[in-house]
Amino acid sequence: MSNVHEARSALGQRLRELRLSAGQTGKQLAESLSWPPSKVSKLENGNQTPTDEDIRGWTRTVGREEETEGLLASLHTLEVQHAEWQRQFKAGLKSHQNEIAELDAKTHLFRAFEATVIPGLLQTAEYARARFAQGITMFKVSNDINEAVRARSQRQEILYRPDKRFHFVLTEAALRFQLCAPEVMIGQLDRLVTLSALPNVRLGIIGFETRYVVAPWHGFWILDTDRVMVETFSAELNLAQPQEIELYGNVFDQLAAVASYGRAARAIITRVIDDLAPDESEAGA
Repeated sequence: MSNVHEARSALGQRLRELRLSAGQTGKQLAESLSWPPSKVSKLENGNQTPTDEDIRGWTRTVGREEETEGLLASLHTLEVQHAEWQRQFKAGLKSHQNEIAELDAKTHLFRAFEATVIPGLLQTAEYARARFAQGITMFKVSNDINEAVRARSQRQEILYRPDKRFHFVLTEAALRFQLCAPEVMIGQLDRLVTLSALPNVRLGIIGFETRYVVAPWHGFWILDTDRVMVETFSAELNLAQPQEIELYGNVFDQLAAVASYGRAARAIITRVIDDLAPDESEAGA
């Protein structure tokens, strides 16, 4: 069963629940909407994708119009709710970067939390190369790493656009995980210090000594108030239900509230740089 069909089936199951809670049979609902009786069954079993008007008619007829917005959000993200990396990278890593760039262009407020890696928009070319190399190894896709690094670097130009706002929150662990060579990581951390001074970029670091209010289970991005993106080992999840966006927004606010900013954040980054840098006596030996 494909992931798209699973998502469509989940939407159909929700429609069925609304119908049953209203005490209506499928035949009654179909008659009210002047549909053939088989259409209700096809929609509920995920064998047919509803239209916007189908959703609106359904919620209106069962007296649950407050559910319309959430159902439409699920419908509109049906094809991208569970986008497998293997499928996304089929056309190469550069192609996926270009797709993200199109999404970036439409977004004005970026909120990102990362517990283990440096966010793509903040990565140096060398750090990005290390991340892409892992993707090529894991998913056995074509090696267009040079083009992908170039595309990611071009995406980062939006950091300098005054109409865009960025709020990044990282754990100290993300600064310390050895996902690349030490000299690459030192350069990456130095870039974080530089970018933190941009007027439209807010960078927060949660130090190891910080007591969390909510656990940093995984990284995620919130694009405006329209979409939450979560990366797993196998896929990119795109969440658009209003209650999910609200939940992730609250989680982000709680993580951001315990982060350090400005001089305090830069002090944490500098401490990590000092720990990574070779001892001067060793370097001169």
